[in-house]
Amino acid sequence: MKIDALILLASAAAAAAIPSTSLPITSRTAPVESDWSALYSAGRASVLIGNDGGAATGGLRAWSLDGNQLNETAHQKPGRTKLVTIVYGVKNHDDGSSANNGRDLVVTIAQPDSHIRLYDPSTLEPVGAAPVVARALGDWSALCAWRSADSGETYVYLFGKGRAVQFLLRGGQKGSGFEMLEVQTFQTRIEASSCAVSLAARAVFFAGDDGGAIYSFPAAESVETPEIRVVGEAANDVTGLAVYYGENSDYLLVAQKDVISVYDAVSFNLLASMTLTGEKDIEVQGLSISQVETTAYGAGILAYAIESEAGKRFAVSSLEAAFTTLGLELNTSYDPRRPPSKPQSSVCRECHSSGFCAAVTADPVKSTTCSCFAGFAGATCDSFTCRNACSRHGVCIGANICQCEEGWGGLDCGFRVVRAVAETDANGGDGDDPAVWIHPLERSQSRIITTTKSEAGAGLGVFALNGTRVGFIPAAQPNNVDVIYGFPAGEREIDLACAACRADNTLCMYEITAEGALREIAGGIQPTKEDYKVYGSCVYRSRKTGKQYLFVNAKTAEYLQFELSWVDNALQTTLVRNFTGGTGGQVEGCVSDEANGWVLIGEEPLGLWRYGAEPDDDVTNAFQISKVGDGHTYGDVEGVTLVEGPTSSQGFILVSQQGVSAYNIHRRAAPHEFVGTFTIAENVEKGVDAVSNTDGIAAVGTSLGSEFPYGLVVVHDDANELPEGGTSDETSFKLVSLKDVLEDHLLHEIDTDWDPRKQ
Repeated sequence: MKIDALILLASAAAAAAIPSTSLPITSRTAPVESDWSALYSAGRASVLIGNDGGAATGGLRAWSLDGNQLNETAHQKPGRTKLVTIVYGVKNHDDGSSANNGRDLVVTIAQPDSHIRLYDPSTLEPVGAAPVVARALGDWSALCAWRSADSGETYVYLFGKGRAVQFLLRGGQKGSGFEMLEVQTFQTRIEASSCAVSLAARAVFFAGDDGGAIYSFPAAESVETPEIRVVGEAANDVTGLAVYYGENSDYLLVAQKDVISVYDAVSFNLLASMTLTGEKDIEVQGLSISQVETTAYGAGILAYAIESEAGKRFAVSSLEAAFTTLGLELNTSYDPRRPPSKPQSSVCRECHSSGFCAAVTADPVKSTTCSCFAGFAGATCDSFTCRNACSRHGVCIGANICQCEEGWGGLDCGFRVVRAVAETDANGGDGDDPAVWIHPLERSQSRIITTTKSEAGAGLGVFALNGTRVGFIPAAQPNNVDVIYGFPAGEREIDLACAACRADNTLCMYEITAEGALREIAGGIQPTKEDYKVYGSCVYRSRKTGKQYLFVNAKTAEYLQFELSWVDNALQTTLVRNFTGGTGGQVEGCVSDEANGWVLIGEEPLGLWRYGAEPDDDVTNAFQISKVGDGHTYGDVEGVTLVEGPTSSQGFILVSQQGVSAYNIHRRAAPHEFVGTFTIAENVEKGVDAVSNTDGIAAVGTSLGSEFPYGLVVVHDDANELPEGGTSDETSFKLVSLKDVLEDHLLHEIDTDWDPRKQ
């Protein structure tokens, strides 16, 4: 990527004297877990469509904007949903829609199943008998659409963990409804949290939510990987993007908490700013715009997901007064349905409608050349291909569509499919990284400790090996819990549960009783560092010195290493080292290998790293175990856990990958050979749902009874699906036998008698 320095300087200079005004909130919906809005222009009326991220309800909702009130008119429940967008005029001559204007559609993707669905924007009813038009496995974070002014074709851009997918959305062949074809997938380096398309600039803009950089690439009908560049830098973290279409140029609206800056989309000159008013502590995201003149909104509407002291919901503002005050052009004549006057589609029959066509004038025999969409091949794009040849575990039956053998699934049939034998009781709101506590006498009485890092249900849950909750202790939004065994506390040796508590930026510790219950302990809440925001953590006991250490990290990749001691009948920590993990990208998960003196850390967008865990180890001597894009590692790299072997060179490292809901296995011994990937599917017999958007993971190889003879793997499940449909408001963790994860010939490399108290 390259940064246009001149544009950055021009934007900075303009910021000093730009006009500004207030933008009052005009109307609000009832409370809802809101992230992403989409305004649909329907004649002189508009409909607000927004996601419902609530687990139990989920899906998407619609509100009428006929007047100043927002009245809910429909609710669809395909599962917890984050993203939604509107497309106009998609042609399908066989479904009764106008041949000239096509059909307007809602495009959305549900988090539990990664299915892309179509709905009618006026009624929110599913389109056709089979509203699912594609499946895109991943954890997706931004969605926007573009209709080419040259061809009239409609494209949808889906952004996720450092990548983007461009789809062509069109009427299906032979009257089969609608279809979405993947044009290409390309890397974006960041996880986009917002996107918008400018017709005047012929560009797709996107941004992440942890910085002010705004990126763009050409909106083009091409299979060539687009060049991505930074076009400018907003003053604060970008929380939303939208485009207002003008007659001469477009305005790019950039939200930064409660301020919305207005840029010229072509020159990226900063023109004005608007500050939202009407509530306290406003933060908006998921911007959308309707430019249709209505009775209540004479010159356009801005909609957004809002979070404030009043809670989360959707809201709208009238643009007329603000634009007039700021001297910005109003354009109510813009019609998103208007087709090109002389459309020239670059998708032609000569390329089997599966690629872009280019005329050839120099060859008297060949009139066109074809650039095939992803998964199509041949001179005329008349054959299928599948990535990685379906990993030799399936048959290619369509463009990048594999029919997998029994026991294989995930991306390109490359993941072993296992099933959980149990799940924990639903508990708390947003869970994450768990731990397994091994009982000192009766292994079958071991416990699972889970985290709830959200305000709802914040604390540590304790569960038996059948998933039943047997205990809970409130805590300040803890995450990444680990177990310390046999810590010397005066004349006692105790076990501790240690986590990073995000609400107060502390390291929080609780004593684990002989029965596996949690209780408070003196000095259990320890500060970290001024102006430091904790994110993840792990523990390490030195085999050299016997000292106990705690690692904690921030999103900025700054690691702090503390020594834990017992002083004056209380726990006490002392900072002994700090360093930057990986390349400085966002980090969270980590685990120590005490026998080898290592700490393994996950850099979410990049991969897995190994460092020396002693406080005097050289942090420049890092080793990268895996890298996103190496053929088997995918973002986000989240939880990391270690399964012990009979020796320090045996055993396995397990790493969760949120973007594909799967887990990689590496050998413990350097150079940490990649062993394989597994994913967790629904267990119909046990009534346990599949794992999606996984985060934390914990595993032990110790035999824990007849159900887990070779140990246990515990994983976080983001969308906890209910048997009666929908998803639970509370999270759950899935329990998998390690025997099902490792192939039989690998089981001798784990230590089923491993006792953490005898190391």
